[in-house]
Amino acid sequence: MPTANLAYTLTGNGMPVLFLHGFCETKDIWAQFIKPMGTAYRILTVDLPGFGESRDNPNYHRVEDMAAEVDQLIRALHLPPLIVVAHSLGGYVALALAERNPGQFAGLCLFHSTAFADTEEKKQTRNKTADFIEKNGVEPFIDNFVPPLFFKDRHAELAAEIERTRQICLTTPRETAVGVTKAMRDRPDRTHVLREAAYPVLFIAGKADEAVPFQTAKEQFFLPGHAIVQVLARTGHMGLLEHPEETRQMVEKFVGLCIALHHNKRRPETGGG
Repeated sequence: MPTANLAYTLTGNGMPVLFLHGFCETKDIWAQFIKPMGTAYRILTVDLPGFGESRDNPNYHRVEDMAAEVDQLIRALHLPPLIVVAHSLGGYVALALAERNPGQFAGLCLFHSTAFADTEEKKQTRNKTADFIEKNGVEPFIDNFVPPLFFKDRHAELAAEIERTRQICLTTPRETAVGVTKAMRDRPDRTHVLREAAYPVLFIAGKADEAVPFQTAKEQFFLPGHAIVQVLARTGHMGLLEHPEETRQMVEKFVGLCIALHHNKRRPETGGG
């Protein structure tokens, strides 16, 4: 169902929880993850600009423009402060959204993501990626891109999840893949968003993540005033598929904490007699 130029699904009741997908993914990447959560929360999943059913939305050349589109959708749906669970690229968009509209957040989960800008070495890798996709198309890129997202010693065990991810990623238009690669390259450091966060922040990190290396990512863990850190051993960049039950429990526990804190914040103080 499209509105505000983005395709989305909205189900359930209660506190809204927004799930943002990663690079070359779509909202479908969350389908199995959120299914056991039932209707306990008001779950919103979105296809970011250029991806999935939002492929005709051209506002994907800057992370800030992608965040503006999500902000517009949230406003169109008249949602109260929500909890954002964001994977990889989704985390970059979530941080830009929090910078733009911090009052909209009751909590943020950075799921294999980082507030740091790309290093010069990473920027060069992004340039090579964009050139490769422009010359060779999406399919050869995806064939090389997806398997290393998963912990290498579990590839046989996770073959079905790897193939499902590959099929989702193959729906990415060439123009989107190139444009978003450059948008990620050019995004600024947003560690100040974490330092200034007036809401809890959950970090879920893979010890063997090659896309967001743990040694770098861990430097952001102590920036927020209220941070929770979950580190997954034998896990790459796709904890939501590599360890779905474990990571879902992490997210649900975090959502419960955010709901409790949000309700306490809204409760009026009563003076003694």
